[in-house]
Amino acid sequence: MDILLSVFPIVLLIFLMIKMRVPANYALPGIAAFVYLILLVYFKTDFTLLNSGLVTGFWATLTPITVIMGAVLFNNFQQQTGNQAVINRWMSSLTPNPVAQMMIIGYAFAFMIEGASGFGTPAAIAAPILIALGFEPIKVVLAVLIFNSIPVSFGAVGTPTWFGFGSLGLTAQQIGELGLKAAIVHLIAGFVVPLIALRYVFSWAQIKANLLYVYLTVFACALPMTLLATINYEFPSLLGGAIGFIISIWLAKKKIGLEKTGKESVPADPVAIKELFMALLPLISLVLILVVTRVPQLGIKALMRTDAVWFKANLGFADLEVTKALKFTLANVFGTSSSESYELLYAPAFIPFFVIVFALSGFYPSMKGKVWKMIAETSQQMIVPFFSLLGGVTMVKFMLLNGDQSMVSIIGMSLAAATGPFWGLFASYLGAIGAFFSGSATISNLIFGGVQQSIATQTGLNMTSILAMQSVGGAMGNMTCVNNIIAASSVSGVRRKEGYIMQKTAVPMFIYGIIAALVGLFL
Repeated sequence: MDILLSVFPIVLLIFLMIKMRVPANYALPGIAAFVYLILLVYFKTDFTLLNSGLVTGFWATLTPITVIMGAVLFNNFQQQTGNQAVINRWMSSLTPNPVAQMMIIGYAFAFMIEGASGFGTPAAIAAPILIALGFEPIKVVLAVLIFNSIPVSFGAVGTPTWFGFGSLGLTAQQIGELGLKAAIVHLIAGFVVPLIALRYVFSWAQIKANLLYVYLTVFACALPMTLLATINYEFPSLLGGAIGFIISIWLAKKKIGLEKTGKESVPADPVAIKELFMALLPLISLVLILVVTRVPQLGIKALMRTDAVWFKANLGFADLEVTKALKFTLANVFGTSSSESYELLYAPAFIPFFVIVFALSGFYPSMKGKVWKMIAETSQQMIVPFFSLLGGVTMVKFMLLNGDQSMVSIIGMSLAAATGPFWGLFASYLGAIGAFFSGSATISNLIFGGVQQSIATQTGLNMTSILAMQSVGGAMGNMTCVNNIIAASSVSGVRRKEGYIMQKTAVPMFIYGIIAALVGLFL
């Protein structure tokens, strides 16, 4: 009964969103309430502990909703300044081939952004650019979500790897070993998964005609990522993405591997250097700020994440602690051990998106006196995503209550018990479940890393290989997690399609797991 009642809310959620087409802003809060009742009535969870989940759920929602708002604001800024129209002309001058455009922006550029930031920003940045180029929004959302899986194990400067497994007592050599094994799985997945993403946008005939370019671009990012993983677990995706992005543009310009058509022989109107620079300035600033604030060796990241306390206060229902880096932490909620933080400066919302809009608006005459109006309009766009995220994040908070006896742990341990020595074939799916629940590969590794390590020890399986499967699972689960789906949909103007998107992305996620299992046999 413990297993049944732990799994049933997820099955019901999937049924409501996929079969019944219930919008996420209704389905997720409803399932969160249902989980609340199950925990209260059946699992006998302490009432104050349960209610603390409501508070921490709300506080945890601030991170994804402000990231989405920042991305939407940034994209609105690009549209209203006319920058996006210039970028569209430039992309057409590089190549009018739509497959190449999709690979350059949806795959290579997003790969680089994932390496710098994570937090769902790659899809939020890439999707609107592709839509502005003329691609159908729902197809773009599907493609960018699927693309944004290969670089995730080393996303946000390697955070899912070095931080996600940081509490397991691993040596630097073991962390490097599991990172390399995960990179090898992602490299092999590169033969299949990007093609599935493209198939949601193009016909097989179009893909086949440009297949050489597709694979050259895929491995221009994935191969450097894998090679870099042999010596480092922080920069493989960031540097691999940057290398691949440059190569993909060069290949497109030279028409290497692309279908030869009459349309491509017609030169597009050239874009003046100054005009192009002004159009790209916000994007260049975005990438630079993300890199500078995320790379530990530059020192700014440490300042933005310092734990030096600025002040503390008691709010009655919780203790508030604010650090000098403006990290707002609610602790001891309702007298329990529950806590949650919001990092105003480090979460990729205020910095870089809001800062760029305010700092650069003066360079564009069309923005004079319109910034605050644009912010107000963007805030209105956030109402539906907010309730969707609030429901999803709160549901996760509830399902993580009770420690080792939490609903999430019950699901994970039950899967492991059912598979025994064959666990290596299924280990990646546990990581995917963690990402589905939490919306983060890093959190998935934090939740299930210890479980995977314990299973490996008990069954005699190679520990770093099993942890690599967990890392891959957290990455591939990103394409089905509700948070990322809502983020990509919100910035793309796609409404009430969350269930449909989840259904479509579940197919490549399942195939990804099969690839991980087969490669895992050799690891």
